[in-house]
Amino acid sequence: MTETIPYEITGTAGEIEFRKYPALVLATVDSAGDDSGFNLLFAYITGNNTAQNTLSMTAPVITSTKIPMTAPVVSDTESMSFVMPPGKNRDEIPDPLDSRVRIVPVPEREVAVITFRGSAPQEEVAAAEMRLREGLEKAGIEQVGEPFLMRYNAPWIPGFLRHNEVGLEIKR
Repeated sequence: MTETIPYEITGTAGEIEFRKYPALVLATVDSAGDDSGFNLLFAYITGNNTAQNTLSMTAPVITSTKIPMTAPVVSDTESMSFVMPPGKNRDEIPDPLDSRVRIVPVPEREVAVITFRGSAPQEEVAAAEMRLREGLEKAGIEQVGEPFLMRYNAPWIPGFLRHNEVGLEIKR
């Protein structure tokens, strides 16, 4: 079973759950909006790193979301990230051998999340993102950065059994 990153629930507002996440380390790859980064990240955690160590797979897999009509287009690039094993800091994570994989520390933060089931087609992700943004605006909570998609299940899990979340960093 895949380990899930820990968090503390700090509140709710309707379907929105507020969570405090500890500092994390991500292995991140930029891609052209598909899941091509998955193979690079999988190679990294299965030994394509300076220590030639295998790192445990941790859920969720995090991808950036495209935001239609709400921001100027800066790039066609999206990112995909694997969360490194919880409790590890940047110095404990081996460097990748492939320069397309970046190791990115993320400080402790509070995130607002909406959960949904399915295979996460773009229209469902966009709908969850819109509900999240509207709920935060209604609650008067400051949004920080861009939303991201968190997928918790392996690709072979049937869509109706998959657990997904759209998250957005907040400041309260």
